[in-house]
Amino acid sequence: MDFVPPLDGLDSHPWHSFSHAYGSAEDIPDLLNALTGSDTDAADGALSELYGCVLHQGTVYSASTEVVPFLARIAAAGHHTAGILGLLGGMAESEDEHGLVPGSVRAAVARQLPLLLPLLAAADPDVRRTAAWAISHTRSTEIALSALRSRWEEECEPTARAEVLGGIARLDPRAGVVAAATALDPSQPAEVRMAAVFVHLDADDPWTEPLHTTMLSLLPADALCSGLDLERNEPLAAVIEALLGRGRRHEREAAFALLDAALHDGRAEVRAEGLWAADRACMLSRCAPLRLVQGLRAAAVDEESVIGMASLLGRLGSVAAPAADVLAPFAGRNPHEDDDRADRALAALVLVAPAKAVPLLAAGMGRRPRALDAASGFRKPTGCALPFDRALLDAVRDRLSRPEDLTGNEPWQLTNLLAEWGADAAPALPELCAALSRWPSQAARAIASVAEACAPPDRTQAVISLRAAAEQGVLHAAKALYTLVGEPALLLSCLEQELRCGGDPRAAAGTLGALGPRGAALAPALREALRGPDDDTTPALDTDTAVAEALWRVTGDATGAVVVLDSVLARAERNPWSRWSVVRAARAAALLGPAGRQLSARLEAVLDDPVQAPAAVVALMAVADPASLDHTALADAALHSAEQGADPTGACDALEALGFTALTTDHLHRLAEIADGDARIVRSGVEDRIIHQDEALRTRARALMTAFKAPSTP
Repeated sequence: MDFVPPLDGLDSHPWHSFSHAYGSAEDIPDLLNALTGSDTDAADGALSELYGCVLHQGTVYSASTEVVPFLARIAAAGHHTAGILGLLGGMAESEDEHGLVPGSVRAAVARQLPLLLPLLAAADPDVRRTAAWAISHTRSTEIALSALRSRWEEECEPTARAEVLGGIARLDPRAGVVAAATALDPSQPAEVRMAAVFVHLDADDPWTEPLHTTMLSLLPADALCSGLDLERNEPLAAVIEALLGRGRRHEREAAFALLDAALHDGRAEVRAEGLWAADRACMLSRCAPLRLVQGLRAAAVDEESVIGMASLLGRLGSVAAPAADVLAPFAGRNPHEDDDRADRALAALVLVAPAKAVPLLAAGMGRRPRALDAASGFRKPTGCALPFDRALLDAVRDRLSRPEDLTGNEPWQLTNLLAEWGADAAPALPELCAALSRWPSQAARAIASVAEACAPPDRTQAVISLRAAAEQGVLHAAKALYTLVGEPALLLSCLEQELRCGGDPRAAAGTLGALGPRGAALAPALREALRGPDDDTTPALDTDTAVAEALWRVTGDATGAVVVLDSVLARAERNPWSRWSVVRAARAAALLGPAGRQLSARLEAVLDDPVQAPAAVVALMAVADPASLDHTALADAALHSAEQGADPTGACDALEALGFTALTTDHLHRLAEIADGDARIVRSGVEDRIIHQDEALRTRARALMTAFKAPSTP
């Protein structure tokens, strides 16, 4: 390639015609000029901004394609070469292409190979290393593979040699295995041996004893990460994930053997890497918690290690009960002082061995916010109440009696704990009633739960307090009063105020709908709360869905609800963030039965989306003409959603609605894999709940399998 000055043609280029993550690409010339200037700080800032706009969180844009030739020439001219090569490689690697022909940015980088290939022989090993990584991501096997093979024969610097090996394998996995034939030898640099391990994994080669021995010899391995492959910046965890991802028992046991060795290692840094990798294993493999809990307990050799694994043990819940004894000493220390580490240990103990944790939580009440949240909040598995304890009740009452001392989510946490105890918490009703004025939503709900099964005097006092608050227009008190005594008048008055005076119409519609025909008088107020056909924001869509459902419930007339839901589904097509709004609308449509048949076409249109498909299937089974439905295709859509982890619970609802006759033999095999396969289906969401949600899915899938076997049982 003939030499072209790095910025030749920069000012005449039509940058205004292209865009990046932040809009028009008209700022690109200034960034490129700064990149080639003498001001080091300005150049560093420009490179950082380029990463942010033309490779924004891994996404490339039209401006990304246009900037490639300038970046390649700047790198070849020696300006910030390693950093620019990293940017070019990242753009070539990206498959998240915004408004582009697929592969166009990668092709643009590949066209610059004549400028980039000579950098494999640069004097700076960091440039050689990054060049190998970037060049391999062009996927230009014919040109790049030969260059990398030649470099493999010459490269001596360990990190650069490791990246060359990785680049060869990226372009041709089998060629990588051949190049790595001698790279596992103990005489080779650790970085190269680490790269060779990944080469064998990427080629799906069997996990052998030499690979196992090599991996153990490399621990601690974090310092051996490439720095360019962000998904492998914890090498042991990456190896474990790769082995578990193969789905074969031999590799799964090999992964656990590596973890056991790391967790039992005498070096703290190796145990720390083992703990991180064990955490990842438990999030990926259903059998990992039981298999690894003894190893985790063995790794709990001091305070640092116990606190380091506390979060994982808490997420494992009762499976981690064998490790409760290592948590308890730290969980119970300094009960009268703020102690974050004691709080972390106690929070885990609450989830692992609740009975052991209760007296410690009572002693530390007010000074253990994490533990209180674990006992009463979001981390706790659904349907798992903390055991009732009188000392803990007294501690909660004491906190509620001093409202000025409560901080953060504590009012919600304390009242939620009391609500779960029901009538056992009756002695706390005076404190809950006093809290109505400060925290109406939290206190009112707890009062209703506690007073529902209380002795008549306690119940009467609760009703008096709730009625007084409801008469002052406190909606939550009116809801609780209705729960206890079934009086709708005050609740209807509060709901009308909420609907007509700028409150939360979605929540109000949900409450009103639960009243059924008793709420019919507020149908006009509901209609006034509709957001209208021009508002396609997510809050508007969700509000209109709630209003449509409430109108149907209170009036019994499906016609108006169908019109609103049809509008919601039509408007959702204009909003790329509306996937779950469509799910909520589909669930509302399912309630209408055949009266919602007009919505069938809208529902069929979202069956290809794994998030929306399960709710659409359930709705179609309720509203559509049965003869028009392809039940096998609907079952396939539901199973695909479950397998993708998009809406696995909704998928089970859909399969239940479809019934056994809709499932083929292949469908049943896929459902069995969801029920009994080792790979977790739920892999994303709130970290503290992933394992519990996946286990709940597994239980549900097993119940479906049992039900579906019943028809064939004599």
